[in-house]
Amino acid sequence: MDNSKGTEAQKYVWEGAIPLQIHLHESEVTTLPPPPPALVLAPRIGYLPLLVPQIKPFFNSALPPGVDTVWFEYKGLPLKWYIPTGVLFDLLCAEPERPWNLTVHFRGYPANVLTPCEGEDSVKWSFINSLKEAAYVINGNCKNVMNMSQSDQVELWRSVLNVNLEAYLWVSSKLKLGIAGDEFSVKWNSCVLKSQQSAVETDNTGSVKTGRIPVRLYVYNVNEDFDDLEDAPQIDSWDKISYINRPVEIHGEGKCFTLLDAVKSLLPEFFAEPSLTNEEISEVAGGDEQRLPSEEYGSSPRTTTADVGETSCEHVWSSDVSDTTEIKLLRIQGIEPKLEIPFGWVVNNLMNPEHFLHICVYVRIPEPITI
Repeated sequence: MDNSKGTEAQKYVWEGAIPLQIHLHESEVTTLPPPPPALVLAPRIGYLPLLVPQIKPFFNSALPPGVDTVWFEYKGLPLKWYIPTGVLFDLLCAEPERPWNLTVHFRGYPANVLTPCEGEDSVKWSFINSLKEAAYVINGNCKNVMNMSQSDQVELWRSVLNVNLEAYLWVSSKLKLGIAGDEFSVKWNSCVLKSQQSAVETDNTGSVKTGRIPVRLYVYNVNEDFDDLEDAPQIDSWDKISYINRPVEIHGEGKCFTLLDAVKSLLPEFFAEPSLTNEEISEVAGGDEQRLPSEEYGSSPRTTTADVGETSCEHVWSSDVSDTTEIKLLRIQGIEPKLEIPFGWVVNNLMNPEHFLHICVYVRIPEPITI
C-alpha cells in the first residue's frame, strides 16, 4: 500500500458523507414563519458539533436570547456528540434514511444524558484521547501519541476536520500504529476458500500478523422479530445499547482470521462453546471492557449462553446457529460486509481516523417463555 495515498477503500470511507436535513426545535423558534431546515452533507468520519459553524447562520435570527449550548436529537433521542456521525447513522437507522432528519437545539442542554461539549475543542480532545486509547491497545503504551509535537497534533486534527486523507496518512504514519500488513488485501478469495475448508495453514495472502485491534462495538438487543430492516424497532434510549470496548486478539496461526472470528471473540456470550470456561472466554475477549470516557454509556453488555444465528436478514451462520438468537444486522462504515472477509482487510480499510474500528450490531434474543 502506498501510505501517502491510502487504499481505494480508505478513500471511499473518507469521502463518505450523509445528507442531513436539520430542523430547529419548535420550542426555540421565535420568528414567523419558522426558518426552513438546513441541508448539509456531514462527513461520516466527522462529529455533529463540528457542523455548528455551518448550520448556525440558518437559525441565528430565530433563536431566543441566551448562550448557545448546541445538541442534536433524532426522534427524541439526544445524540452522543463524541460518536462519529457515520456510526450514529449506522446504529440508529437500520433502514438508512436519506436525508437523515435531525433536530438541533441551541438551548436546554440535557446534561443528564450527554457529557458537556464546548464545541470543537471538546471534540478534538475526545478524538486525541481515543487515539491514545487505541495506541495503548496496539502498542501497550501511548508514548507516540503523548510525544507528538504541537504542530503534528494540529496537523492531524486539521486533516480530520478538513477530511484530508493524504495529510492524515502523512502525519499519522509518524505514530507507528500499523496493525498489520496489507497481505490480506491480496487474493482474499483464496483466503476465504481455505478458511471454509478449515485449512490449518495458508500462504501469506491469508495470514494475519499477531496483534491487538482496538474495536468499539455497539450492540442493540431486540426481542421482536422482523424480516425487513425498515421494520426494526426504533432505538429510543441509550440504555438499550450495550457498548463493548474490547480489543480483538489476532493470532498468527497460519489460519485466515476473518470478520466472523473477530465477532466471535467480541461476543463470547453469544458464541460460547460448552468446553470453554468463563476464564477462557474472558481471555478470548481480551478481558478488559471499558466505558466511554467520562460517562456511563448505558447498560452493561448483556450476557447469554445462546449461540449466534443470522447476519442481516439473509445469511445464516449454519455452523454456529442457535434456534433462538440471530444477528439481524452487522454494519461497518455503512456497509454490511461478508463475514468471511479477512479481518485484517476490514481493520486496515474501514477503521476511523482515531484507529478504532466501529461495529454496529443488531442481535435478536427472544424473551424467554415462562410457564
